[in-house]
Amino acid sequence: MDLEGSAADAVRTLTGWLERDDDEPLVVTTSGSTGRPKRVVLSRGAVLASARATRSRLGAEGAWLLTLPPTYVAGAQVVCRSWLAGHRPVRAEDHTGFAEATAAMLREHPTVPRFTSLVPTQLHRMLSAGDGRGGTSDDTWALRTFHTVLLGGGPVDPALRARAEAAGVRVVATYGAAETAGGCVYDGVPLDGVAVALGPSGRIRLAGPTIFDGYDGDPGLTAEVLVDGWFHTADAGRLDEDGRLQVLGRVDDVVVTGGVNVPGPAVAARLREHPDLAAAEVLGVPDEEWGRRLVAFVVPRDGAAPSTQELRDWVAAERPRSWAPRQVVAVREIPLLANGKPDRLALGRLVGEPA
Repeated sequence: MDLEGSAADAVRTLTGWLERDDDEPLVVTTSGSTGRPKRVVLSRGAVLASARATRSRLGAEGAWLLTLPPTYVAGAQVVCRSWLAGHRPVRAEDHTGFAEATAAMLREHPTVPRFTSLVPTQLHRMLSAGDGRGGTSDDTWALRTFHTVLLGGGPVDPALRARAEAAGVRVVATYGAAETAGGCVYDGVPLDGVAVALGPSGRIRLAGPTIFDGYDGDPGLTAEVLVDGWFHTADAGRLDEDGRLQVLGRVDDVVVTGGVNVPGPAVAARLREHPDLAAAEVLGVPDEEWGRRLVAFVVPRDGAAPSTQELRDWVAAERPRSWAPRQVVAVREIPLLANGKPDRLALGRLVGEPA
C-alpha cells in the first residue's frame, strides 16, 4: 500500500491499513535528498515493532501531534504510535500554528501524555522565541507541555539540544531511516531488538525486527544494502566510551579536497556556532584544482554574512585549517525537502553543480 496524496488522504489511508489485519506491506518513499527517491517496502510487523519499541523506550504512550508529512516514514510513525495508543493524531496543519495545535491537544487529551516528532530546523525556529531571532514565545510554551519531543531527520547540534533543555523541553534524538521503519536508535542506544554494528570504514549496519523487506522494483539495490538481515546504511559512525552510537554523517559527506578527507557535517556544526549565522550547511562540489571544493551555504542572522576569511578562521580555530570552506554562499534560507531535510541537490545547483 502506497502513502500518497494530501496529508489528510495519507492519514486516512494509513489508518485504514493499520485497522486491517492482513499481510499487505506499506510502501514509503525516501526523501531523495542526495539522489533518486527509493520505494521502501515495510512489513506490518516492522512498522508495528518500531512503534511498540518506541513506546517501551519512552516509558509511556498517548496522543501525538503530527507536524511532518505522513507520506514519509517519520510522519507515518507518528500516526502509527498514536493509533497504537488508541488516539487519532492531531494534525498541525489543521491549525494556525504549532502552539494552537498544542492547545487543541490539551483540550482533547488533557490527562494523557502527549508527544511530537520534529526535525532540527523546526525545533531551532520554535526555540528562537523571545530572543530576537524570530518565532513566538507561544511555541516554547507549547514544547514544554509534551512528554517527549523526538528529534530526527538530521544531525542535532549540541547547542540546539542545550537550548531545548534550558527551555524545559525533553528532547530525544533519534537515528534511523525509511529502511528501518523510522528511528531505531534513541540518544545513541538501539531500541529493544535492534542491533548496531560498524563496518571496517565505520559504515553503520543495522538489524532487527524493524528492517525493511527491500526496494520495490529494485532487487539489485536491495541485494547491495540488505545482506544477511543487516541493512548497510550510507552513514558513518563510531561508538563512544559508553557504547553509544555517534553518527558522523553520510559516508559521501566526507569531502576529499586537496587529498584531505573533510567531514562535512563537522564543518557545518562548527559554522552554526558562529554568532552571526542562523543556519549553515556544507557541500563538496567539483573543482579543477582541489578535486572537490568545500562550499559553505550560510544564512546570516542579521545583515551581511561574515566574510569567507572570517569563517575560514572561525572553523580553523577549532578544526584543522584544511577543513575550512573555500567558498561561502549567503542564502536567505537553506532549501528544504518536504520532510524538513536540507535539499542538497538544490544547494548544488546554486553553485552550478550538475543535478
